[in-house]
Amino acid sequence: MAVTEPAPLAQPAAHEGILRRQSLRESAARTYARSLPIVPVRARGLTIEGADGRRYLDCLSGAGTLALGHNHPVVLEAIKKVLASGAPLHVLDLATPVKDAFTTELFATLPRSLADDARIQFCGPAGTDAVEAALKLVRTATGRTGLLAFTGAYHGMTAGALAASGGATDVRVTRLPYPQDYRCPFGIGGDRGAELAARWTESLLDDPKSGVPAPAGMIVEPVQGEGGVIPAPDAWMRRMRALTEDRSIPLIADEVQTGVGRTGTFWAVEHSGIVPDVMVLSKAIGGSLPLAVVVYRSELDAWQPGAHAGTFRGNQLAMAAGAATLAFVRENRLAERAATLGARMLGRLQGLAASHHCIGDVRGRGLMIGVELVDPETDDPRADVPPPAPRLAAAVQQECLRRGLIVELGGRHSGVVRLLPPLTLTDEQAAAVLDRFADALAAAARSPYRRTHTSPAH
Repeated sequence: MAVTEPAPLAQPAAHEGILRRQSLRESAARTYARSLPIVPVRARGLTIEGADGRRYLDCLSGAGTLALGHNHPVVLEAIKKVLASGAPLHVLDLATPVKDAFTTELFATLPRSLADDARIQFCGPAGTDAVEAALKLVRTATGRTGLLAFTGAYHGMTAGALAASGGATDVRVTRLPYPQDYRCPFGIGGDRGAELAARWTESLLDDPKSGVPAPAGMIVEPVQGEGGVIPAPDAWMRRMRALTEDRSIPLIADEVQTGVGRTGTFWAVEHSGIVPDVMVLSKAIGGSLPLAVVVYRSELDAWQPGAHAGTFRGNQLAMAAGAATLAFVRENRLAERAATLGARMLGRLQGLAASHHCIGDVRGRGLMIGVELVDPETDDPRADVPPPAPRLAAAVQQECLRRGLIVELGGRHSGVVRLLPPLTLTDEQAAAVLDRFADALAAAARSPYRRTHTSPAH
């Protein structure tokens, strides 16, 4: 079904002026604003209305932050309640009823064996600061400095988090292969590819001549988000847990984007049944407001007072909004809903791939979905699969925007279209999202975009 471009409801003059001033005043580091030239003025649930009057279906959701979508009533009510109470909004790390309620609700959602013996560190408001705290924590607790991380990882934009991410250039972290079916580093995929990845890790840790001393910790995303929406195989995750546990290496699960029901379980580690030593949590736990924490086993609590601090670690509005969000997701079983609806959406996208050879792979878990676009016309005998098509992906993103659908790009070469709708997505909204995406894909595939891709040799 063709979906026509939404008609503007107002004159775009003010809208264009705001965008022009932004481009003149803001840093060259701005990102989303470049590919999504809209000026949001109102939002509710899945829908954003721009200053030009156009309405959009938002499948970016604040990069996964908005578990309940924009301005959900329970979130707004929680914020209003704090504001009306006269409670202090800035408290550093002092105890407050709001913080106590948030911590209690958060612990109620954690894997039981962790929650029963956990400590929580409130960090600066961004997830990357929580990653920094987790890395400092395991180094302090173990007395070691090395770190194990994975190809394709993304853990944030501060120095330590970047060093553990896939784009690091000044490498002080041991990089391990992250298993994936479509672009398997060993060229075989499936269970065997994951087994080889695990075996490589085990060999590296046990070989006295590997050049890798005993590390302070291993950090892993249960589903790589920015890396291209790549779920870790459950058996491989269990193997990583066993390898680290047997060698007294703390295992850090980065659940910044995968948490709070996003992947079809409340926390993505639940798919494999593992319990990590440390969990890094942010994004959705703040109910749309900035909040980041690290939860870890009490035996690792070797901090000195002030060893990791931050002026804005006591965000009362975020804690209230976060507690309301956690409770709503838990009480309304939205993780289970995400699993059901996500599987249905994956099925339809896989059907779309059958008639569009530019779709190389469709993957994801719950409402964390990725569609990898490729150039099927490239004939390279060295390649197991076609090369990525980042220009096509960018064209699809722009065609989606023209049809009132906001999507994000990710993956190694920005060739993966990512869908991160709110967990409150209805069946009708899901159908509208997929209709618009299918129409945008068809339009982009017909367009004269320039095919450029990274050579398989790179």
